[in-house]
Amino acid sequence: MSLDSLIEEIRSRAEAELRAADEARKAASAKIGAERDRQIREITESSARTAEIEAARERAQRIAAAKLKARKMLYEARERRLEGALRETRDLLAGYTDRPEYAGVLKRMVQVATDELGRPLKVSGRAEDSARLQKAAGKAFDPTPQPILGGLIAESADGSRRLNLSFDELLRLREDKVREILA
Repeated sequence: MSLDSLIEEIRSRAEAELRAADEARKAASAKIGAERDRQIREITESSARTAEIEAARERAQRIAAAKLKARKMLYEARERRLEGALRETRDLLAGYTDRPEYAGVLKRMVQVATDELGRPLKVSGRAEDSARLQKAAGKAFDPTPQPILGGLIAESADGSRRLNLSFDELLRLREDKVREILA
């Protein structure tokens, strides 16, 4: 073998090794590029999923807050309406004290108080009702005026027991039922 052929063979082997190394580098570069692209795609998809989850959570929180606010507003409106209706009921009860049948109601209240507390007892009410109460309760009438809407307040003679039959108290005791009726 001659020197020229040996050099040529070395050169061809070197070129083949260079081509093989270059192809290996290109393959490794393509593999790294593909891995990079895959990781970028995964990160992008993960970010999109996370963003979607966060957006859905935010939407759910806003919707829940809006529903809560709507329920609160509805409750407040209902409460205002009920308070107005209770005021109107108080006004109707105040107007009832001017009707002729109110004297009969006071008589029945005195009878209930007598049955409940026994005799002797003290009966008091509004200053406007003093004549009616004097007639209904007789000697049991106490002229001390009470700041009530109507009705009467009865007390045992010794002051140990008290029966409040005022319209204010009767309405307060039955406010839940009145609210149910008005709702």
